[in-house]
Amino acid sequence: MIRALEAAMDRRALLGMAGAAGLGAALMPKLAWAAAQPELLPKVRAVVERWTGPGRFPGMVASLGLPGREPEFVARGSEGFNDPDTVTPDSLCRIYSMTKPVTAMAAMQLIAQGRLGLDQPVYEILPKFRTMQVQDTYDGSVTALHPAPRPITMRHLMTHTSGLGYTIVQNGAIRRLMTGKGLVPGQISRLTAPGLDWGTPVKGLDHFADRLAEVPLVADPGTRWSYSMGLDLMGRVIEVVTGQPFDVYLHETIFAPAGMTSTWFQVPAAEAHRLTTNYVAIGEVLAPIDEGATSIFLDKPAFPFGGAGLVSSPRDYDRFLRLLAQFGMIDGRRVLSESAVRTGTSNLLPPGVSVPAAFGGPSGFGAGGRVGKGAEAGIYGWSGAAGTVGMVDMVHGLRSQIFVQFMPPDALDLLPEFQAALKADVLAILETR
Repeated sequence: MIRALEAAMDRRALLGMAGAAGLGAALMPKLAWAAAQPELLPKVRAVVERWTGPGRFPGMVASLGLPGREPEFVARGSEGFNDPDTVTPDSLCRIYSMTKPVTAMAAMQLIAQGRLGLDQPVYEILPKFRTMQVQDTYDGSVTALHPAPRPITMRHLMTHTSGLGYTIVQNGAIRRLMTGKGLVPGQISRLTAPGLDWGTPVKGLDHFADRLAEVPLVADPGTRWSYSMGLDLMGRVIEVVTGQPFDVYLHETIFAPAGMTSTWFQVPAAEAHRLTTNYVAIGEVLAPIDEGATSIFLDKPAFPFGGAGLVSSPRDYDRFLRLLAQFGMIDGRRVLSESAVRTGTSNLLPPGVSVPAAFGGPSGFGAGGRVGKGAEAGIYGWSGAAGTVGMVDMVHGLRSQIFVQFMPPDALDLLPEFQAALKADVLAILETR
């Protein structure tokens, strides 16, 4: 009797959450059925089990969340081959570019408050970006330049259409120029070896922004999607507008109110035991490059990298995804405005611009994350350089993720297999009559 009552209460809570999220009445019975099932991820579980163990990965965590229901986590293995601690939803992972949606949503909140404008020129906040020069040829000469025909805007920063370069993307003279100025995207390891050393970053977001303004753009603003340091620069914009250090602002306005207690730019020493090991894939062999106990993420970073600097746990990042799925609300508390979330998870690309196939296109792009089109309409999210992926289905109120630690994430077939299994499990829920 008690179990039946609890199940009924869970279903009522789910239907209430679904209504609050704007989900259609036809979908609610399907989600109510799903909420009563003992397992939502049978195919994902099989993938995780197949890829975890000797000769594969030490451990990984995947999850799926529905409106009104705590996420179902699938966790297998340990936090490292030399770390016997069991991997759990509270293990800490380097999420790299999954930092970008967090930074962008902080900016969208400032836009919703009227403290920034979506199409406001960046130079109004950071005057050194008023007069920018652009390479005549993408990744070509750094002396054959022309004046930018229009200013970089906040929209451009969040959608990678600013024309700003990225040292992990650019080649040739522009890359050498950026690296020489300390304009690197983050940190990987204390080891120095080809592919592991992104360069020595300049210290301080203010110095980072000033030096970035001195580098030519790789494309005219608003004309091309080119993965960039736009969200790192947005961190400095947020500092100037709010008068607070960027990391402090994120903690006070998103992490603490959303109950995200395990997300940091610098992992506290007392939490090092939860930090997983990161690996580099050499063929099918994984070699450790950043072990938890001695991780570079235990050190204070040169500056809080708004594009790639956060460490988080699967449980914490699920709360961020839940915050988006519920249009800014979590645990009965409003953290982000509804307009900030709705606009930020919609397609914000300038007319005529699309995400290239190498980055998941053709598709739209919102505030720091890819926005699906067609059959994927309403899906927003992004991935990280060490194999993490986080997505939210804004139409159905679903959220999903996988946390594993290896670089580069396309070196093995794990993530495509996970995506196929996740799609099958989600379709089984949505197609249930």
